[in-house]
Amino acid sequence: MRYLILSDIHANLEALTAVLEEAAKEGYDKIVCLGDLAGYGADPNAVIEWAHESGVPTIRGNHDRAALGQIDLEWFNPAAQQSTLWTQNALTAANREYLSGLPAGPIDYDGFSMVHGSPQDEDEYLVTATEAATAAQFVTSRVTWFGHTHLQGGFQVIRKAVVSINRVQKNSARQEVDLFPDVTYLLNPGSVGQPRDQDWRAAWALYDDAKHMVTYRRCEYDVKSAKEKIVNAGLPEILATRLDLGR
Repeated sequence: MRYLILSDIHANLEALTAVLEEAAKEGYDKIVCLGDLAGYGADPNAVIEWAHESGVPTIRGNHDRAALGQIDLEWFNPAAQQSTLWTQNALTAANREYLSGLPAGPIDYDGFSMVHGSPQDEDEYLVTATEAATAAQFVTSRVTWFGHTHLQGGFQVIRKAVVSINRVQKNSARQEVDLFPDVTYLLNPGSVGQPRDQDWRAAWALYDDAKHMVTYRRCEYDVKSAKEKIVNAGLPEILATRLDLGR
């Protein structure tokens, strides 16, 4: 089975559209999403409706909860606070209902696990090898997919040793990673809608469980239109300018 792994779309319809078109060329059997359909971007309703109508297995992210007023915005930076309030007002009743029904991770699905932040805390960021080593103690599957950091890559844990897996390089569109037995993997497909690894291109991954292989991918999208929508919606301009920077 080939899985298209998405995370942190963040209401960026242009990025999502480009990823789906590019992934269709590669071929896949199922899509899963690791959360944060909403937040930051100008198309929360369109992105949520895509997830709902497509029946994509999706877990909730912190911005999905924030859009429902379930998170204290004091923990968000000013731009995130403003975008959350805008999103709360923009969402349709049907899309609020859909978000409210999203489950928290971890979820075991088809032999692998899905979390937003980490296996022990949906809001925790897994950035360092030390954090990955701790998280590996709580996994329920050999392969766990996580998001939240907007950093493509992840970690492989062999006993107590942790080895980082790097993102696709800027001069390439793909990077293949073989998965070995007796190794625990914490894998991040990167952010579709707001990458933060100094590469502006939309990030995603394909997971082939039969071949024990992950292909990390990047693709360009109509970032100009995504930025214009953000500005025209009255959202903080920094949310537009950061899309060019990948941070």
